[in-house]
Amino acid sequence: MTNDQIITDIREYCQKYADPAIVQKYSRYFKDGYSGWGLPHDLYEAKVAEILALPGMNIDKVLQLADLLVKSPKYEEVSMAIVMTLKLQKEWSRKTFNSVEDWFSLGITNWAHTDYICGEIITLFFKKGFISLETIGGWRFAKNKFQRRAAVVGLIKPMKISSDFRPYFDFIDPMMVDAEREVHQGLGWFLREAWKKQPEPTEAFLLRWKEKAARLIFQYATEKMSKENKERFRKTK
Repeated sequence: MTNDQIITDIREYCQKYADPAIVQKYSRYFKDGYSGWGLPHDLYEAKVAEILALPGMNIDKVLQLADLLVKSPKYEEVSMAIVMTLKLQKEWSRKTFNSVEDWFSLGITNWAHTDYICGEIITLFFKKGFISLETIGGWRFAKNKFQRRAAVVGLIKPMKISSDFRPYFDFIDPMMVDAEREVHQGLGWFLREAWKKQPEPTEAFLLRWKEKAARLIFQYATEKMSKENKERFRKTK
């Protein structure tokens, strides 16, 4: 099957088994809107397995297919691109990272896909040694706010196994003035997890930014702190 034939097959399948109740259920989690087929999870998994079992399906073929799927406004189609890529991780190379990086300019437009890419794929890129902080440095200033979110959320798991958080704090430093809510949430999430592991350097970083950075960052970052400790990070001006 050609990629166009596979895409047509996926959409016919999703349309056949679409469930509006599932769309309604998940819509509440997406502030900027949600477009999905409402495909039941078991049928979604079955379709992914069917595609991966096609003759000649390898990482190169999947990445070509992913470029088409990621452009779709339908949630499940983008998810299939992510899942199929993840399932072929044994075939990954640095080229795989380049393809995933391109997804943000093609159609990653929500927090859920972003965080899934970060938690599963970006984490493995670091683990396999395909990328470093320098590799994704440009993401901090990307046009797509979700790529900027990925620049920090993608560091959460790698950070947790590091003994020195200073390179991570230096990396996110220019992001502390970002204007977008989704980036603020990502920064706060990262800093909350950093605080659990290394509270002293994390608190020093937060104190340095408490007068200038968005309050939402601090709301997330201080979530697990005591009430008394949280007071230290209130803006004074």
